[in-house]
Amino acid sequence: MFDILSAKRIAPKEYDFWVDAPLIAGHAQPGQFVVLRPNEHGERIPLTIADFDRSRGAIRIIFQVVGKTTAVMASMKEGDSFLDISGPLGTPSEIARLGTVMMVGGGVGIAALYPIIKGLKERGNRVITILGGRTSELVIMKDECGVYSDELIITTDDGSEGIKGLVTDAMRMVVERRDRIDQAWAIGPSIMMKFCALTAVELNIPIWVSMNPIMVDGTGMCGCCRLTVDGQIKFGCVDGPEFDGSKVNWDEFMNRMKQYRDEEHVSMDKYQEKVGDLSWL
Repeated sequence: MFDILSAKRIAPKEYDFWVDAPLIAGHAQPGQFVVLRPNEHGERIPLTIADFDRSRGAIRIIFQVVGKTTAVMASMKEGDSFLDISGPLGTPSEIARLGTVMMVGGGVGIAALYPIIKGLKERGNRVITILGGRTSELVIMKDECGVYSDELIITTDDGSEGIKGLVTDAMRMVVERRDRIDQAWAIGPSIMMKFCALTAVELNIPIWVSMNPIMVDGTGMCGCCRLTVDGQIKFGCVDGPEFDGSKVNWDEFMNRMKQYRDEEHVSMDKYQEKVGDLSWL
């Protein structure tokens, strides 16, 4: 059992937990993830490690409610426990002295971007961070990302904070003022990462993206997380989660992510019938 040390809601349908997991915290690196189950009836959920504290043996997970199991997780509180957590899994990010890096995050993907921002800044890179969301309240972890960023740019679809527009608009703005970017990362919704990758190609910037395919075991055995990168089949869990964004077959990936949408809706509807009102999410 893995005890929840703290639990809070940080945005509509987005939650921030610190969990007691000393062995995972002792080995975690930026870019890695865990696979967890809240209880014996829950599905296995892959979540990027948003932060880790080796001294107290804790890991941080930030998630968005998108289905039944994450709705169950949202109802959990400090003192509750996850049945099991496996990790750290996946290949860590390339944390090296690269020069000037552009870090682009959207929605709950900002949580996955944060430890990479922190690691790159600690290695002496100049960090330009672009965070985006539909509205200001959906742009999470602004202050934390700002601590490790030389420049923090906010974009919102509705103009409620920062630049009114998309993160790709900010990417172009940075390059148009003649900043040399040595490497970029983009983590967020699939459609956002696709267009960040296309924009990076246009701007001649190498870009990593963190892929979140359907996943079961997280160790390369089930094959559910396969995707096509540079014409070859890769597994998100062991070959990734980070891949060269310019080489991902985005259309195939996004079609696969819709594969169980009907079943997910049925499961969520049954859960809502059982527990009642979920407007508090």
